[in-house]
Amino acid sequence: MTGGVSGRGAVDAHGRPYKDVSFWLEDAGDLDPRPPLEGDIDVDVAILGAGYTGLWAAYYLQELDPSLRIAIIEKEIAGYGPSGRNGGWCNSSMIGVSASELGRRYGKEATQRMFKVLRDTVDEIGAVAQREGIDINWRKAGVLRVAVGEAEVPSLHSRWEALKELGLDDGCYLLDEAETKKRIAVNGAKGSVFDPHVAFHQPAKLVRGLARVVEARGARIYEQTEVLDVVTGSSAKFRTDRGDVRARTLVLAGEAYMTSLRGWRRKILPVYSLIALTEPLTDEQWERVGWENGECFSSHSLSVDYLSKTHDGRIVFGGRGAPYRFGSKVAPEFDRHEQTHDLLRSRLKSWFPQISEVRFTHAWGGPLAVTRDWMPSFIDDPAAGVVALYGYAGQGVAPSNLAGRMIAQSITGQKDSELFSLPLAKHKARSWEPEPFRWIGVRYVQSALAKLDRRSAATGRPPTGKSLAERLSRH
Repeated sequence: MTGGVSGRGAVDAHGRPYKDVSFWLEDAGDLDPRPPLEGDIDVDVAILGAGYTGLWAAYYLQELDPSLRIAIIEKEIAGYGPSGRNGGWCNSSMIGVSASELGRRYGKEATQRMFKVLRDTVDEIGAVAQREGIDINWRKAGVLRVAVGEAEVPSLHSRWEALKELGLDDGCYLLDEAETKKRIAVNGAKGSVFDPHVAFHQPAKLVRGLARVVEARGARIYEQTEVLDVVTGSSAKFRTDRGDVRARTLVLAGEAYMTSLRGWRRKILPVYSLIALTEPLTDEQWERVGWENGECFSSHSLSVDYLSKTHDGRIVFGGRGAPYRFGSKVAPEFDRHEQTHDLLRSRLKSWFPQISEVRFTHAWGGPLAVTRDWMPSFIDDPAAGVVALYGYAGQGVAPSNLAGRMIAQSITGQKDSELFSLPLAKHKARSWEPEPFRWIGVRYVQSALAKLDRRSAATGRPPTGKSLAERLSRH
């Protein structure tokens, strides 16, 4: 592949080398962009975004109807967004909202169906990668949700009771303090819940591999081509900086980056999640840490965190905390926030003081899309010629595969499948508040949750769950 006529080569629109966007992209190999669009084209299906959702939609469309002409329009390169930057979790334990929250909204039976499909979806991703020869360093070792400190113990037991009450505890079990520390030597661990239905993967290898597969099957991927506007109705098309892409159906799969499009600024809230990565640990350092099974790992703090043991022996530590930007602005300079990155580094060393000498080699981040009620929203509008599923709230690796299947089935007229009976297929979130109310509310919640976490860590007393910030952010 070459940089085509764009002249940018392997750098983004701001001159940043693609390999510097995340360790995953650096590790994935060839990042030379495919040629951009050159003039107007007509296709059957046009997809905005060469990330997981868009590529899975193309993949399943090709299975259901190989005759379809498919074009994928990407502003940068495949995997530039969340698909090439996430924490490496393929997670079935949330779909934006937790199982307990989904149960509260839709009832036990619908929640069981939703999470059975999500758990099967994790296996589907691993199976497709194997079938298509995509080496994604797949490791289905589950996840440990650890109570780090006494303040997190009530949340731990609440999670466990919810799994049992909803009948979702298949293969899951509760570990006490000693059992948890035998699995992973976390300073302050008081117990954990183990869930086997979660896998680690190298995210950029998955998205880059999918791009190669759908391209080999006949889809056209136009990179370094920006969609400027979406025209719906009988003349549906993407207006790009390099020509129009006319199609019977438009698929919107740009997640947080769609806030730049007309009419989308209030549909999704871009929240930045950041990651710090260590150097590869030595065998002796790993002996001090344990973690022999390689589970994914998170605490029960209000400010979300997520850890993985990488395929090359590093620790990746991700979390929220970077401030929301006024007007839902998304920009490369927000991908790094030194205060949050420092917090991640210090927290890792406080949790694993036995390896306090470990060095950090990479830091990155990016925006994820959150709907007003934290649950992905589905658009299926034949009259407008638009299909979309968006707003994964940082939990999109497995749901994006499910979204790809739903989008493909919708376009090919197979809406009688079981997927369209799920709560996800019926959900449409309302819009976020206009500015400045959005900025005031989100920044208040971010600050208040961080303050509650600090207070709980210092006192050992759990949050009450009754504060305004907790109620506003409950999911």
